[in-house]
Formats: sequence, C-alpha cells, structure tokens
Amino acid sequence: MIITISGESGSGKTTVGKLLASSLNYKFFSGGYFFRKKAEEYNMDLIDFSNYAEHHPEIDKEEDRMIVEFMQHNDDIILESRLSGYMAYKNNINAIKIYLNTDLATRVDRLASRDKGIDRAGIMTRAKSEFLRYMVFYGIDYRVFTNYDYIIDTDHISPENIVNDIVDFYDKF
Repeated sequence: MIITISGESGSGKTTVGKLLASSLNYKFFSGGYFFRKKAEEYNMDLIDFSNYAEHHPEIDKEEDRMIVEFMQHNDDIILESRLSGYMAYKNNINAIKIYLNTDLATRVDRLASRDKGIDRAGIMTRAKSEFLRYMVFYGIDYRVFTNYDYIIDTDHISPENIVNDIVDFYDKF
C-alpha cells in the first residue's frame, strides 16, 4: 500500500511520515527532497527557487512526473509532498491519501525552529508562490480536501498521536 501525506510547509508531513514509516515498516520518501536538490543545483535558496519556478513550469512538472513514476513502481511506501495525494488521485494510483492541516501560527513556529532565518513573511511568500504555481500549472487548490481520504488538524496533536490515528485509519482501510 502507498500512503501519501500532503499539507503545507510546517504541517508535520516529514515528522509524521518518518514516524509512520517506522511504525508500519515502510520506506519513507519526501517530495521536498527533489525540490531542495533542484534549488541546490541552481544555487538558490528555497524562496528564490520558488519564485524562479513560478516562471519555469518545467521545474514542478519534472518533480511531479518523478513522483508519479515513483508511486507507479513502488509499494509499501510513505510519500510526503504537497501534491502527492492529488497526483495519486489524478493518476488513479491506489493510495491512502492523508492531508495534514495546520494554522499559520503553528507552521511559523515549527519552521522557525527547523529552518534558521525563516520568518512569517518568508513562509507566506513561499506559500503564495506554491499556490499560484499549482493554480496556473494544474488548475488546483491543493488546500481543497475533497480528494483526500483522511484530514487531520495537527495544531495541538503530537506527531505520535497523529501516527496512531493514521495507523487506526490504515487498519480499517
């Protein structure tokens, strides 16, 4: 089984994904890894690269193509990325699609502790860039939850409790 974990930056995707993979003895993969590697190749930070990607759709399209191909050729994986659930849905890939929802204040706190130098303005700039790219390139608002199997508000729940909730859902799926 494939489990996708989607949500905005700071929602807990990576933390929950790694814990869930360990709990289920699955392999964990992060879609953000592809984007960060591309940013490094272009010698840009994430905000500058996000802005660059707004005018170069091939960046997102290549990343998304790799994610879809990866899901089509693997099983027993946890795949975390903003659009992994949408891509699974759009491409008829059998997957449990999880969305982690979080308010802005919580996201800012989490990201500020993880990514030194990032602030609310930087988070908002990145979120706006991603929203615009996905609307222009795909005609979707990734924050619309209709294509997800399970939505969890992560503001006041520990990652371990989120994983327990997902495992319970997985067992019933």
